[in-house]
Amino acid sequence: MSEKAKLPRFYFNFKKEREALSKNQTNFTSAVTLIIGLNESIKLLQKEGLENVFKRHENLANITRQAVKAIGLELFSRESPSNAVTAILAPEGLDGQGIYKMLKDKYGITAAGGQGRAKGKIFRIAHLGYSDIFDIITAIAGIEMVLAQMGYPVKLGRGIAAAQKIITAT
Repeated sequence: MSEKAKLPRFYFNFKKEREALSKNQTNFTSAVTLIIGLNESIKLLQKEGLENVFKRHENLANITRQAVKAIGLELFSRESPSNAVTAILAPEGLDGQGIYKMLKDKYGITAAGGQGRAKGKIFRIAHLGYSDIFDIITAIAGIEMVLAQMGYPVKLGRGIAAAQKIITAT
């Protein structure tokens, strides 16, 4: 069937791939670094244990949500927030895209803005994958500083204090 296909293709050219495999080759240069990276990620997951990974993500999400609320911000998802990312409503009069861009440009903190109808209205902090409590502390500190610089009446340290209180209680 692939021999009759007329659409241009490279990666999914099964005829060429079959020919290359017969010579113990691949049709194109394989993404070896992605395979190596995946292998290392699996090793980390196995070492920590999947249930512990889920628990860490849940803990980091809870710390982030409580710190954001202590700053005086609202969560975008009130009923069923994700343990992968916390979406935060930008304060009235502030651009969510501007918040995450300043986090990145001024402080080197990677965050994300909203998409579609949420663009400009929210910004997002991830806590999935290779994240730990100090990544969250750094993100919260950055949020407080950016908001202060954008004119939002934030009490610096309030979110950090809330996060530290949760961290030291566990």
